[in-house]
Amino acid sequence: MNEGIEQLIEALNFSPDNIPLRLHLAELMIKGFMLDDAALQYQEILNRSYGNDKARKGLANVYIKQKKYSAAILVFEALLADNVLKGEELVPYVKCLIKENSQNEAVEIYKKVLQQCPGFKDEEIDGVLRMPSTAKRTNIDDDYEDELDDMFGVGDFEGDGRADFFMEKPDLKFEDVGGMKKVKNEISLKIIQPLKNPDLYKAFGKKTGGGILLYGPPGCGKTYLAKATAGEIDAKFINIGLHDILDMWMGNSEKNLHEIFAQARENQPCVLFFDEVDAIGASRSDLKGSSMRHVINQFLAEMDGVENSNEGILILAATNAPWSVDSAFRRPGRFDRVVFVAPPDIEGRTEILNQYLKEKPTEKIDITAVAKVTEEYSGADLKAVVDIATEYKLEESLAKGAIEKLTTKDLLKAAKQHKNTTAEWFSTARNYALYANETGLYNDILDYLKIKK
Repeated sequence: MNEGIEQLIEALNFSPDNIPLRLHLAELMIKGFMLDDAALQYQEILNRSYGNDKARKGLANVYIKQKKYSAAILVFEALLADNVLKGEELVPYVKCLIKENSQNEAVEIYKKVLQQCPGFKDEEIDGVLRMPSTAKRTNIDDDYEDELDDMFGVGDFEGDGRADFFMEKPDLKFEDVGGMKKVKNEISLKIIQPLKNPDLYKAFGKKTGGGILLYGPPGCGKTYLAKATAGEIDAKFINIGLHDILDMWMGNSEKNLHEIFAQARENQPCVLFFDEVDAIGASRSDLKGSSMRHVINQFLAEMDGVENSNEGILILAATNAPWSVDSAFRRPGRFDRVVFVAPPDIEGRTEILNQYLKEKPTEKIDITAVAKVTEEYSGADLKAVVDIATEYKLEESLAKGAIEKLTTKDLLKAAKQHKNTTAEWFSTARNYALYANETGLYNDILDYLKIKK
């Protein structure tokens, strides 16, 4: 035994109530790997000085070195309840909780560390508790990692962590959506008619509910169409984006997904709409980390309704990159209908332009002429054309002090200024349709581009 330790023990025989001396002895015993003896000294201190903070912290340290993590957690809980532990003193507590697989509790304590010590980092803890920004898809948006970094920034830890999803009841109908006759028909057969004619579909063994994946160039009205679907069946509508699901803490993203589906099950009939689903359901082969794999697996489990029935839940999703969505999402019972939402045809463009011009002052506009020169324009592009033309007229009206009405000439001029934004998307989609189309999934793209299969 160390000579210094022997001398301290001898001194304590003459002064057993000397707490500082006994604390010093326990520290020396820890350094000499006499862990059981150190624990006995700390227990003796607590017997003589109940609740001594230094003794409790020392005892927790001994338990950690002995790998008695449950015992250490009990000590840390008491210290935390007494408001003794602050800042980085909580870090060993977090690590003990991780060792005992108490991830949720570890997250809550680690949040306290980050609140009290902004900028604190611990690679061991971060590697277990945080969703890594490196869980990025390798072939999708270059800004994806930055987006995750922004969302997972530390600082806002208000609330109990429960997701809160905005639910609405849209008054839109299909008649409010210009064009898209084929897409509306697909949605009607898969989603609307089963709810309107449940007995008929039941006779054929078909359940209400199910999923449709809408894909196509951006700005073609996929979100608008999803809202109109909910309006057609007088259902509630929940619009889910990437930020509603992904959370910086491990396990919370899966929890958010479960709560989304739970809320929908409590409010049947309900349309769940997942925008940019490729960001949530990316192909698992493209993921660098395992954290997003857990999110995808949770998504698939919720869609399957293994533990809870999804009867009456209608799942719509939209993506601009269907080739990046995990193939497991397209199995029967999930997104078993994949529907191409193309830029509106001339009839659709006419309807859309009429809707955008409905409340504006106009004069003898030849809508057909404008529709003809805006081929391959998305709905968003057409809105941009009307907005640009409107700006022309606002400028003229301000100069003349009177309302100047929109004309065909104004719209044609605006169409020349604003080029369609779908060309870049079709350039990418064409390659997938030609060289990665073994299942015929992208035949609609080839048909639209008038390319022979």
